[in-house]
Amino acid sequence: MNRTVSRSHHSKNHAVPGAGAAVLAMSSILLWSPLSPAASAPLVGTTTIKSPPSESLAPAPPLNMLYAGQPLNSQQRKILKAIATRTWKFFSIDVNPQTDLPMDNVGFQGAPAEGAYTSPTDIAMYLWSITAAAQMHIISPHAGYMMASRELSAIQKLQKWHGFLLSWYNTNTGAAIKGPNQAAISTTHGQFISTVDNGWYASSLVIIRNAFPGLKTRATNLLKAMNFGIFYDNGNQSTNINAGQMYGGYYAGVGPATFEYGLLNTDPRIAAYIGIGTQTLPGDVWWRTWRTLPADFTWQTQTPAGPTVSYTDPYSNKSFAVVEGHYTYDGISYVPSWGGSEFEALMAPLVVPEASWGQKSFGLNDINYAQASIDYATKTLKYPVWGLSPASVPGTTGNYNAYGAYPLGSGGLGSAYSHSAVTPYASFLALPFLPQESYNNIEKLHKLYKVYGSYGFYDAVNPVTGTVAPRYLVLDQGMVMAGIDAALMQGGLQRYFAEDPIGQRIKSYLTMEHFSINPVPGMVLHYGQIR
Repeated sequence: MNRTVSRSHHSKNHAVPGAGAAVLAMSSILLWSPLSPAASAPLVGTTTIKSPPSESLAPAPPLNMLYAGQPLNSQQRKILKAIATRTWKFFSIDVNPQTDLPMDNVGFQGAPAEGAYTSPTDIAMYLWSITAAAQMHIISPHAGYMMASRELSAIQKLQKWHGFLLSWYNTNTGAAIKGPNQAAISTTHGQFISTVDNGWYASSLVIIRNAFPGLKTRATNLLKAMNFGIFYDNGNQSTNINAGQMYGGYYAGVGPATFEYGLLNTDPRIAAYIGIGTQTLPGDVWWRTWRTLPADFTWQTQTPAGPTVSYTDPYSNKSFAVVEGHYTYDGISYVPSWGGSEFEALMAPLVVPEASWGQKSFGLNDINYAQASIDYATKTLKYPVWGLSPASVPGTTGNYNAYGAYPLGSGGLGSAYSHSAVTPYASFLALPFLPQESYNNIEKLHKLYKVYGSYGFYDAVNPVTGTVAPRYLVLDQGMVMAGIDAALMQGGLQRYFAEDPIGQRIKSYLTMEHFSINPVPGMVLHYGQIR
């Protein structure tokens, strides 16, 4: 199918080999990825500039995180920095210099040349990447400040609805459009306001206002304009099982979407974090959104196991009975996603400190989920590499598909994602949790397939035929940047989220909950910095 909706909509649900070998095989990346400043900055040079503190990158305390196995060694860290540098160069061809808006995708070798449209999530990924590049010293702090400032100016010019970004914009004109490559809208009335896309957008504003002090007021004003309460299903929780959850979106001037996001371990939880953190959503959303689908949903992938536990919301003092359910695959217990993709489970912790605050909840689940995804791809499917997550279809069609590990999703056979392609960005999602397994997979992708191009790793490859999708998606490039930043910079973007009042308000939800899962048998867990 053509990528006519943002990836986040895919999660809708209705009711080691030795590190030494890896280093040797990856050494060509260092030669292929120059670290010179000229190759780094898309819009502003990286020459060191003495600038006032307001135009610099603010310090943020490093975070200890839960991870498994051995940490990265110095050579691996150097190679990952080189990959980040090459990935950053992508933005030099992706960002429109007239509007400062990032294009959704860029293609090579016969794939569609460019997708001259952008979404709230695309914009968020550019702001994430600017911050990550500055934090990793790929660009100067002043350069990061200038680019982020220009992007905020671009956002301020965009047509919005009550502060929320619309679904699509033309990157050549900045006009709101009906869809990718479609005409401009004539009115905001009836336009779809995406819950999850605006969640990602809001997360980038949280990061920017803490990373760059001089931009705090502008980013805060954009953030405060959004009331995530419009996405809340305030129905009767005694009679409506979906009441207390978030709607999938809102039709401007009309009303909410007709479906709710029922599962917590999906990418829409970023909107729950933002809504609860801004106090525009009640904590009910956290407790009423399911860990697993109700057991009487017999069509789901497997019958969940786990106790019912009573929790008291830390702010409202309301009591909630929560089914702490889990699935099990290959001896690994985990809280499932909807479609079984790595994106659904592992994108939120690139910005939210789940591995720091949720050692018995999401922090542990992120590790277990990543390992189960690896086992499904390498043991069940017998692939030499892993990374099942929505991405471009291998080849040059420019199409896009949802890929995932079937056992990890709750959607049942009728909603099973495809498994005919793996995407490199999935390795970078897992990098903060399983550093050696992720690094070794990156090395294998580079060694076995022609998947490493001028601007980093291409979007996808068929692991059986070797067919590559020679495209770059700004969404996926942003996740690569953030994943490396998290692993190399002791928490990366999470460090800025942790400092924010929004982060502090949601911290207790992660720390107080105890999922009904156990560490992967034989896996050694650590709580510290991945270095």
